[in-house]
Amino acid sequence: MTKGQVLAVSLMGMGRLLAASTCEGLANFSLPDTTITIAVSVPAGPYTAPDGTAFSSLPAFCRVAGSIQPTADSKIQFEVWMPASGWNGKFAGADNGGFGGSINYGKMGDALSHDYAAASTDTGHTAGSLGVLDASWALGHPEKVIDYGYRAIHETAQTGQAIVAAFYGQGPNHSYFNGCSNGGRQALMEAQRYPADYDGIIAGDSANFMTHLFSTGVWDNQALAVSYLPPSKLPAIEAAALAACDGLDGVVDGVIDDPRKCNFDPSSLLCQGAETDACLTSPEIGTLKALYAGPVNSAGVQVFPGYPVGGQTGANGWSLWVTGPTQGTGALFGFGYYYFVNMVYGNLAWNPNAFNIDSDVAAADAATGATLNAIDPDLTAFRERGGKLILFHGWSDPAIAAESTINYYESVVAKLGRIRGPSFIRLFLAPGMQHCEYGPGPDSFGQNGFDQGDPQHDLESALELWVEQGTAPERIIATRYNTDLDPTTGVLRTRPLCAYPAVARWEGLGSTDDAANFACATPASKVRRNPRLPTSLFVTAIP
Repeated sequence: MTKGQVLAVSLMGMGRLLAASTCEGLANFSLPDTTITIAVSVPAGPYTAPDGTAFSSLPAFCRVAGSIQPTADSKIQFEVWMPASGWNGKFAGADNGGFGGSINYGKMGDALSHDYAAASTDTGHTAGSLGVLDASWALGHPEKVIDYGYRAIHETAQTGQAIVAAFYGQGPNHSYFNGCSNGGRQALMEAQRYPADYDGIIAGDSANFMTHLFSTGVWDNQALAVSYLPPSKLPAIEAAALAACDGLDGVVDGVIDDPRKCNFDPSSLLCQGAETDACLTSPEIGTLKALYAGPVNSAGVQVFPGYPVGGQTGANGWSLWVTGPTQGTGALFGFGYYYFVNMVYGNLAWNPNAFNIDSDVAAADAATGATLNAIDPDLTAFRERGGKLILFHGWSDPAIAAESTINYYESVVAKLGRIRGPSFIRLFLAPGMQHCEYGPGPDSFGQNGFDQGDPQHDLESALELWVEQGTAPERIIATRYNTDLDPTTGVLRTRPLCAYPAVARWEGLGSTDDAANFACATPASKVRRNPRLPTSLFVTAIP
């Protein structure tokens, strides 16, 4: 039997798949193409995972580890952690960032702490000294690229669910996958290719158009090579953009609500005298305009959306992803360079300075588009089996422009229809949030965890409520703490994130730092609000 058939047998109530009463008995559990190397009971208390990830406390659990070999050149390492008692009947798949290469023990521990059975994979290879930037494993190994692209996550889902069924005597009642960045791409791959693997999926700040995203990283570096934007000038750029556009949503809060509506002109920063960090030279203005516009090919077609206005500063800002601390050190350029060297051309001598937006993007699409891109809008099978999909994206994401996720959402709606399409999919945009987290806007809404228990403030809980009780999320409360993601430092601001295309609008009374004083509204017509404020700021509220 295949793994899917093994799981199906359990779900049909045909008895236990393994006559073993202990975790250790799973060492003898047999699955196609799978070798189980560890099956051990772990007592409750502090625990340090094989990669050094330390947990102050975990419940007692059964740890199963092994490898899957669907092809001769595959070696997909996986782990499954299952609560020894108190299992909530749910299965959680963990994601991988960048080029993968390691098991996500942190996310598994989070899921386990909330009574889930959890599984993770290294995506079919072990990362080297470059960590998530390492793509050397792909050189000359097309099957490993497929494992990374989609196969490892699927194989691990089926293997994990079968092991859960064997351990508990029944399969999971519901299965969930929650991923951001490359994990968002993995999430969409599951919905598109393997709609039966998960009942509910969260895909955040998704790298789903990977061939064009990584091409953009190389193109950016070319623009920066003409006239580099040093990180010391980023605060002035952000301040000028905020001065031009912060108040467009009726609230001055250090956040540009929708960068698409900001008409900030970088030319306003032109140095009038001696160059300082408070101004830009004419060539630097040209570079900034190019980065805002994004790459366009010779036919005038946008290859990938440009970067948003605002949100340049901070540890997760442009100095990490776009400019780097020095020329040629931006993280997105690093991903693009190693991608082309190892996956597209298989040539360690490839010169990124010779990158051509037409020929090289075409080569990337031809080499790995079918393997790495998760851009298929036809989610009919996922929808028909009752699957629910939540997309989210930070408006100030400097790694992957939010418009990329908007484009995918709109493509799904166009494919499936505006009546039937949105019945299973929601998109939440987070103003001021950078890549998956951080940034000047409210950036904490349970987007990276499992079942924090409050569907009003927690995306995972909202997804489960939708899957299990049919209540679709229309509003999620995001929180900005005084210190990034640290609740112990106190709440600075809360703000609703509204199901796209609705947006949060202040009702004109009460604190603008309190989500209770905001309504989710469509950009359409006026509503009754504080008469002292311009009616043009407000739109019709959604029930």
